[in-house]
Amino acid sequence: MRLFSAILFTLFALSSVAETAKIPVKVVVVTMFEIGNDTGDIPGEFQHWYDGEHLTRRFPMPGAYHDAMMNEDGVLGIVTGIGTARSAATVMALGSDERFDLTHAYWIIAGIGGMDPKMGSLGSAVWSEWIVDGDLAHEIDPREAPATWKTGYVPLRKSVPYEGPRTDDNGIVFHLNPALVAWAFEKTKGVELRDTPEIKSRRMEFVGENAHRPPFVLRGDNLSASTFWHGKLMNQWARDWVKYQTDGKGTYAICGMEDTGTLQSLTWLAQAHRVDIDRVLVLRTASNFDQQREGISAADSLAETKIVKYGAFMPALDAAYRVGDVVVRDIVAHWPHDEAALPSTR
Repeated sequence: MRLFSAILFTLFALSSVAETAKIPVKVVVVTMFEIGNDTGDIPGEFQHWYDGEHLTRRFPMPGAYHDAMMNEDGVLGIVTGIGTARSAATVMALGSDERFDLTHAYWIIAGIGGMDPKMGSLGSAVWSEWIVDGDLAHEIDPREAPATWKTGYVPLRKSVPYEGPRTDDNGIVFHLNPALVAWAFEKTKGVELRDTPEIKSRRMEFVGENAHRPPFVLRGDNLSASTFWHGKLMNQWARDWVKYQTDGKGTYAICGMEDTGTLQSLTWLAQAHRVDIDRVLVLRTASNFDQQREGISAADSLAETKIVKYGAFMPALDAAYRVGDVVVRDIVAHWPHDEAALPSTR
């Protein structure tokens, strides 16, 4: 009996040590791609974070796209891979990893995207409250659609485009914590972003006051789709789709590819009490416009829009780090408060 009790006590002690040995994480930075190495070559979305945050402590993650990298301040960075499937799998792998305590961590999803010129300019940074999926739907070729239809895209379990009432149980819409998004925007709206003669010349080829502005920080909503769509007609679809899926509350500003995959995993991890879904932010920066400039076709514009040949590829990478880092540093500096309560309550 004494031996049995001793064994139970030892097992309990070992489990307690394992539990307390988890590494507490303050902020997780989620990026989607890197071009080559994590440092020292042409950068992708991760390299600025790797260098700027000194993410030199490596945690192998064979079940994910990229190893987790961490610094001494409790900031952890990952690369998910391109597309919603890879992002969902990588975030789920990280969130389920027993080495980390993510229960109080803030998440900043930071990547580049295509900007609606009505909303912003090249190199600008967008904080989003609504993240809308652009893949889950029915579709027929618009050449076979009725003449009265604006698009061949039809919501799931509906018969015509934008049919009401909207169905909201498919993981299509994610609404981030409005107070946290507002706080992040207020904290960063004055950040000076990199402008160049090249992107100044390019933005003047588009129509609109906001398109002509030097890069700035704004609020607007995000359409996430693994299909890299492009063109003025698709832009109007994006505006309409976001309005429809958010019951008129969201306003489309920028498109990305992975964010709904990431948010689906975070939603389920929150249900498992492993993360706090109210501590998630999405920041996308404009590497290109989502449509053609005046005088050329959508097809010609798409042909120009290649990786590292985007109109503002490097400035957008810089903006994602420059804006996002303000939030990361502020959370780390105020961790005694922010561990227990949101920054917006300070």
